[in-house]
Amino acid sequence: MKIITQSVHFDADQKLLQYIEQKISTLEHYFQRIIQADVILKLENTGRIKGKTVEVKLQVPGDVIYISDKKLKFEAALDSVVEKLKRKVKQYKQQLRNR
Repeated sequence: MKIITQSVHFDADQKLLQYIEQKISTLEHYFQRIIQADVILKLENTGRIKGKTVEVKLQVPGDVIYISDKKLKFEAALDSVVEKLKRKVKQYKQQLRNR
């Protein structure tokens, strides 16, 4: 699986990029035919607290799975997105079996 990470309006440090790669690569345990994962990191400046948004778009054969979440830290948002993606990937895999 190819992982492409984009950070909007800031430069992500190497530690965050490694964390992203580690978490996203765990999805291959659930479905090995994932083609590509596009990860977009955004800083939201709304009021006093800066929100951090993580968007992940998984390209699987014949479909795209998209999940995003907003938290105070990128790591927390990524953890939440990965858990949601695990459920979606399992559902997608089940749909493939039922066809």
